[in-house]
Amino acid sequence: MKFFTNIFVSLFYVGYIKYFPGTFGSLFSLIILFPVVALNLISTKLFILIFIIIFILSIFFINKFSYYTKTNDSNIIIIDEFLGIYFILIFYELIYFVNTGYTILLIFLLFRFFDILKIFPANLIDKKIKNPFGVILDDIIASIYTVIIIYMLNVYN
Repeated sequence: MKFFTNIFVSLFYVGYIKYFPGTFGSLFSLIILFPVVALNLISTKLFILIFIIIFILSIFFINKFSYYTKTNDSNIIIIDEFLGIYFILIFYELIYFVNTGYTILLIFLLFRFFDILKIFPANLIDKKIKNPFGVILDDIIASIYTVIIIYMLNVYN
């Protein structure tokens, strides 16, 4: 169980990259998920259902990993970045901006910006919710901010 837990929370060991694991996790997530969205490989409903399943599994496995390692929000855990990118891509049709390259670049840069800065309420969640849900929720907040900003850019474009 430890082996599978480790693979899951670290996104196949990407979380073990020494420098900027969250950034590499975000990039890896875009590489994995973007083709699914861009090529319409599955329906939006199935895409959302898979997100919910991965979200629930993430809570379970982050809890197991935290127990094994005696840590709360280890840098190795990057499944939260995966869920953050995944959440943004649920709204891809609404946030498509100018062309695919710009859209992907904006998603990546804005998500990392908001994930690193942890703007309210993500900062409170990061400080006060010391459980697997808190580990994930601050990334979902960063995703929401990303979606809002790109959507607003589209409205005024």
